[in-house]
Amino acid sequence: MATPENKLAFDGGWAYDPAPESTDHISLKKRYGLFIGGEFVAPENSRYFDTINPANEQKLARVAEASEADVDRAVKAARAAYSGVWSRMPAKERGKYIYRIARIMQERAREFAAIESLDGGKPIRESRDIDVPLAAAHFFYYAGWADKLDYAFPGQRVKPLGVAGQIIPWNFPLLMAAWKIAPALATGNTVVLKPAETTPLTALKLAEVIADAGLPPGVVNIVTGAGKTGAAIVNHPGVDKIAFTGSTNVGRIIQRALAGTRKKYTLELGGKAANVVFADAAIDQAVEGIVNGIFFNQGHVCCAGSRLLVQESVADEVVAKLKERMETLIVGDPLDKNTDIGAINSSMQLEKIQSYLKIGKEEGGEMHQSACRLPKKGYWCRPTIFTGVAQSNRVVQEEIFGPVLAIQTFRSFDEALAKANNTPYGLSGGVWTDKGAKIFKMTQGLRAGVVWANTFNKFDPTSPFGGYKESGVGREGGLHGLDAYVKLGAR
Repeated sequence: MATPENKLAFDGGWAYDPAPESTDHISLKKRYGLFIGGEFVAPENSRYFDTINPANEQKLARVAEASEADVDRAVKAARAAYSGVWSRMPAKERGKYIYRIARIMQERAREFAAIESLDGGKPIRESRDIDVPLAAAHFFYYAGWADKLDYAFPGQRVKPLGVAGQIIPWNFPLLMAAWKIAPALATGNTVVLKPAETTPLTALKLAEVIADAGLPPGVVNIVTGAGKTGAAIVNHPGVDKIAFTGSTNVGRIIQRALAGTRKKYTLELGGKAANVVFADAAIDQAVEGIVNGIFFNQGHVCCAGSRLLVQESVADEVVAKLKERMETLIVGDPLDKNTDIGAINSSMQLEKIQSYLKIGKEEGGEMHQSACRLPKKGYWCRPTIFTGVAQSNRVVQEEIFGPVLAIQTFRSFDEALAKANNTPYGLSGGVWTDKGAKIFKMTQGLRAGVVWANTFNKFDPTSPFGGYKESGVGREGGLHGLDAYVKLGAR
């Protein structure tokens, strides 16, 4: 551990030269319509809204606001494509189309990455190295499954559901679109997708890719708008399946709306993951994992390690190293390749995070923030940790969805497990130790859908993802992700 004598002075004479990503290679329209029936069309009500760059609050484009009538048009186009073309097409041919989408995405990766950072505020390194490659990987993966469904469900007759209504969040716009569209297409369904109103641009660029890939008109339809547009998709009688990723509160509303209907649904909701560090862990490695677990994508991650449980005997060392590491994090321009933490997605989300910082202090927590300078324009939040918090504190129990970490200590394995499971959520968790037996015991005891060992926030299209309790219903990704889009029967 660094002492005052050898501690690096990051606040003086320690500067990186700017390394901005060029935007010359991207193409954005001033106004985007709805992607229905294979082409961009104007909304029925002629309403548009602005999408904003959260790093400088400048307008990027005007985007159509879909009404119920527009959603109805999209669902009818999807139904016609399903009945007339897509469900009848040989599975091998469907796979070729999906594979083509993945290839074109790879060819345009730089453009997708830059637009993702412009529209969402995330650092370009994350968009470039994680979001875009993972999105393409999902299309590649499910393209391979398209003609192998008999092996995915041996001994059963596999049929698509029909029209899938999909609603995605603003934290991983392109990845979530791929996450949902790819398995739906591979299993023979058609799609009506609604991206988040604050980050619609990469989904609309994906629509351009889908058109360039030559998919039959209506197989994928993308309608933009806010909550009313999403509600119109959920409640439309022509939709056979709902896939939603977002907040637990909205998930409850959707679940109530679908109760008693024939519609299948998957809900991937909120989380409050515990990252458990034992005394025998590799401490420096664990600190890096903690930083990645909570500060990746500004903490805008449903499975973020927003609770740190650290064994009492090493707690002081871990917290001291974590504070030092926080000071090295660069908060600033998302397009700068030096940036570690980008802009908060919207003014509304920033207000929510700031309200929790106030609550944390009022409840007796000790707040520590990086001393970094913040840009004068845009939506920004310093990386923050709370120590001295109790299990009942709101910053420990409630999802903040920002770069805010609540730290608690434990003495025994049983105490760590009890604290980790003492949450209404059950999406993810992490464990840090050099004992394999302890890893397996903890992973078996944690009531979480995804558990990482000696790492955090690692994703792969072959792995299922989903939670327990208030973190959702069903699984997406991997072989399990196919099940949500098919109906099975005896041969």
